[in-house]
Amino acid sequence: MTIKGVLFDFSGTLFRIESAESWLRAVLAETGHELPEAELARKARELESAGALAGGAPPALPVPARLAALWEVRDRSAEQHRAAYTGLSRTVSLPDPGLHDALYDRHMTPAAWRPYPDAAEVLGALRGRGLAVGVVSNIGWDLRPAFREHGLDPYVGTYALSYEHGIQKPDPRLFAIACAALGIAPEDTLMVGDDRRADGGAAALGCAVHFVDHLPAADRPDGLRPVLDLTD
Repeated sequence: MTIKGVLFDFSGTLFRIESAESWLRAVLAETGHELPEAELARKARELESAGALAGGAPPALPVPARLAALWEVRDRSAEQHRAAYTGLSRTVSLPDPGLHDALYDRHMTPAAWRPYPDAAEVLGALRGRGLAVGVVSNIGWDLRPAFREHGLDPYVGTYALSYEHGIQKPDPRLFAIACAALGIAPEDTLMVGDDRRADGGAAALGCAVHFVDHLPAADRPDGLRPVLDLTD
């Protein structure tokens, strides 16, 4: 197999979301609310356990029955994505009900995301070799501003975002959309992601698949570099 293009997942692969405590702290500051440090830390842990931070840890607690069906299809539209995550957020009591939507809004901003340390190096090297690069993400909002803000957009030839197509990984059709946009055959494509179920769906289309660990950015300084060997 000669790899002619590489598809990347977004969250946990190329970018990492801020910590739950940083997320909550930023929103409290933006909205003029204050919490004692101990309570802020406790609320952040509760939000994280609920799975309310998109791109963060999955729910450690059972998803409430009223949200269970929505949770399974949350990435198929912007409305469903917001409803699912704010629904989980609202299981945690906060000083102002409006904070739940403010938290959701915060996670969509480029400031809430940080590229992995080797992301620019690896994407630049792939494009320098003439390989096509795409992003395939289960998401409910436009992540392109995050790529532009952090200087990675010039490396990306196409974005296949679940909410724009009403299709979410592991459905092979989302990967097929990206391959077609890049003009490469699936059998000449490598998919790189952190979710063995969602990103592994590319294998059904004939893509090779490589997995990385979803870790804090500081703990994974060179997790993307093996992709360069796989495509050499």
